[in-house]
Formats: sequence, structure tokens, C-alpha cells
Amino acid sequence: MLIRLESVSKTYPMGVQTITALRDVNLNIEEGAFIAIAGPSGSGKSTLLNIVGLIDQPTSGRLLIDDREVSGRSPDDLAELRARSIGFVFQTFNLLPVLTAEENVEYPLLQFRELKAKERRERVAHFLEVVKLQAHAKHRPNQLSGGQRQRVAIARALATQPRVVLADEPTANLDHRTGSRILRLMRRINRRNGTTFIFSTHDPRVLEIADRRIDLDDGAIARLGVRAGETWSYACERGPRDVAQVIESK
Repeated sequence: MLIRLESVSKTYPMGVQTITALRDVNLNIEEGAFIAIAGPSGSGKSTLLNIVGLIDQPTSGRLLIDDREVSGRSPDDLAELRARSIGFVFQTFNLLPVLTAEENVEYPLLQFRELKAKERRERVAHFLEVVKLQAHAKHRPNQLSGGQRQRVAIARALATQPRVVLADEPTANLDHRTGSRILRLMRRINRRNGTTFIFSTHDPRVLEIADRRIDLDDGAIARLGVRAGETWSYACERGPRDVAQVIESK
């Protein structure tokens, strides 16, 4: 199993109170999945994404990648694992405004000392071609449309050749047509390369193309869905079965 969460909870102090963002989450994520995390605002979607992305650590419970526990590792160890295993796509694109498209895509590769400059350039050119932005390689973000900026962000996420891409509301700042194109692009990459995609989303279009869904409510998994043709087969996480058992039963 690529990613496994065992009884993961996350709390935050807020003055004299303690806010519980995640409650006893048990979850298995297999390689190559295309997963949508759904739920109302404040349900814990972004917190779950941040823990899977090694940006945050659980207050209790265990996070395992390739059956090796990573919760509790040092910040340096987590940064190295995150840089090489996980790509991020954000709703606000998070591009550096002073850099061109190709420089933004190259930026995360600069920490890979084993890559020579020629190898970096080749990888950048390849992933700009994947997202059909070769002609805009020299353009800065303010010279690109919202959809083009999001495609740069996708190319940047893919350039490190991660096993997992985490997308936090990637269509929120895009018009309907552009958002649909971006989602189709990510689905093609998922199918072609076997890259695992995990979305935090309110967008019903993501649910239309996802093959797995995780519905959160008040920090807990309310139900888990596996696509069965045009419909969903559900199991309740607040019972004895986890998503792996649901998948195996199909």
C-alpha cells in the first residue's frame, strides 16, 4: 500500500480551547488512484491533505508510506521525502512572479544535486510539453491566463517525478471550461503515468472523474466510495471496514 493512515487525529490549540481537525482517521491509498476528498468547509479536507503531504504531522496515530512509518521523523527527513515523493498543485497556483514558466518548473529541481543543468532543462522542456505550454516557456505568470498558470503549476508538480500529486481546490480560481480542461489533463497524466492524484475539493466535476472518494464530516470519515461504473459503492468508515477492504470487495 502506498499510503496508510492509522488512527490519525489532529488537534490545534486556540486560546484556552482545543480544536479537533481530524478524528481517528483510518485510510489506505493505493498507488495509481485518483481520489477526491469531499466535505463542507471545516470538515478537515485541507488538514488531511497536509498530513498526507508531510506538511503537517498528526497529533496522534501513524502515517506510513510504503509500509514505513514517517510520522515523528525530523523536519529535514520529511523535507527530503516530500521533495522527492510528493508534488503540490494549489488553487492560487503559488508561482514565483519574477520567474518565467520554465524557471518556475525548474525551481524545485535545483535542490536535486544529482541533476546536471542539461538534465534539468530537458526535464523542464518535457513537462512543459506534457501540459502544452512549450510556446509560453519564457512568459512570466502575469503574462499567462489562469488556466495557463495552473498548467505551469502542474508541470512544476510533475517535474520532480513524484509518486503522489496533491491538489488543493485546483479549479477554484478557474472558469468552468478551463477547470474542466485542467481536470481532464490531470486524469490523462494519472492514467498514462500511474501517478496518484489526491484532491481536496468542492467541485462536483472532480467527483465525476474520480475513482475513489473520501467524504469527511467534522474531522471524521463519514463514508468511503469506490466507483462502480457511473455510480458509487459506499462503506461507512465509522464501522469496522476501511477503504482497502472496500476496494478488495469489488
